[in-house]
Amino acid sequence: MPATPPDGFTWPNGAKLAFSLVVNVEEGAEKSILDGDKGPEPVDELGAVPAKAPIRVHGNESNYQYGINRGAPRVLKLLDKHQIPATWTAASLALERAPWLAKALMARGDEPCCHGYRWKFTAFMDEAREREFVRMGADSIKQTCGRLPAGYLSRYLHSDLLRGILAEEGYRYHMDDYSDDFPFWDVVELPGGGTKPIIVLPYAIDSNDMKFWLAPSFTAKDWVQYAKDTFDWLLAEAEGDGARMMSLGLHLRIIGRPGRIGALDELLAYIKSKPNVWCATREQIADAFAAAVPAPVPRPEV
Repeated sequence: MPATPPDGFTWPNGAKLAFSLVVNVEEGAEKSILDGDKGPEPVDELGAVPAKAPIRVHGNESNYQYGINRGAPRVLKLLDKHQIPATWTAASLALERAPWLAKALMARGDEPCCHGYRWKFTAFMDEAREREFVRMGADSIKQTCGRLPAGYLSRYLHSDLLRGILAEEGYRYHMDDYSDDFPFWDVVELPGGGTKPIIVLPYAIDSNDMKFWLAPSFTAKDWVQYAKDTFDWLLAEAEGDGARMMSLGLHLRIIGRPGRIGALDELLAYIKSKPNVWCATREQIADAFAAAVPAPVPRPEV
């Protein structure tokens, strides 16, 4: 069954649709020969160099660095222009290597969310290694941003234990989920025994700017129209059938390019022009949901 909002549920200020802008910060935390990895990060927008060779791919490294050098300032400028709060899902090492960005997002009052310590899969880790990885990410964000993260996003592949580890480690929400357009509670098995509730804030892939790489013919005009269509449909549903949430995922090295950043400018102006919309961080959305929808009672240990 879908995650149905309670009767009469609204977001703060009576809004029907919560809009969540997610900015992924991965640049500097990808696989790299320089960091002792056996191979480089798979080549993305360059497309032509074999990624499995155990050599540095200098062009791809510099393409990631572009996200920090130029993409981040452009995204920050637009967020300030349109007064949009954001959740920054950061592979923590990336913020260690760009401390100015950590300071900038915290100066805006934005939310740092953990995207792992490095931008890597954890599906093949045992419990101890995955837990250590989660803790490293949280500790790093505490150092760069001055606070612990409330939420977690993995790099897609994670173990069956991850959500339980997150609950034990004090995370309030997890976002590796694409099953709905509204938050829900999950009661997870804890590795240490027993169960505990954690909020799941579904994310979205279909509107993600990663599509520019996956489908090279997908232009900025295509993307902004698709994002507007998504927004319009969810807002209409929210006003007619009950509250909804829209997630929009961005990457500094993708949307931050000169030929794409204008599409984000257009989209944010469009969203801000509409009534009944609450632009919020994912932490704020999780808190508003938890205040209105009581957590299920965890099953006691036997």
